[in-house]
This record gives sequence, structure tokens and C-alpha cells, in this order.
Amino acid sequence: MASLTIRNLDDQIKERLRIEAAHNGHSMEEEARLILRRALTKSLNDQDLASRIHSRFAGLGGVELDLPERKEPGRLVDLGQ
Repeated sequence: MASLTIRNLDDQIKERLRIEAAHNGHSMEEEARLILRRALTKSLNDQDLASRIHSRFAGLGGVELDLPERKEPGRLVDLGQ
């Protein structure tokens, strides 16, 4: 298993981690592992990539584009060359 060192951790965050760990009967290290595991598993499994991208930028508002009409039909592209 890998090890991780977290530098410059805010004292308030460390204290909250210590309290949460004690509340759950874990060491601070185990509590940090559980928090990371939950956060990363949830974000990867809840939505597909397109949904995650949409939710990240949806609050910024959309853009309406004026798309010109096609004057000729699309052409097939030969990717074998």
C-alpha cells in the first residue's frame, strides 16, 4: 500500500478530523482513508463523465449558438489513409 503525507494542513481541519475520528472510534489516519475512499468512490460511480462535466459548469449558464443551415449534405471521411 502507498503512503501519503499531507503538508500545510489547516489546524482547524486537523482538529475536525481528530474529533470525527474519535467520534467514529477510528484513528485520524483511518478516518482520513475513509473520507478519501468515500469521496473518490462516490464521485466516480454516481455519474458518467458527461453528467459530471455538465454539473460542474451548469451554474455558469449556457450559451446559445446560431448554427448556420447546411447547404450541402455531409461527406464521408475515409480514415484509412
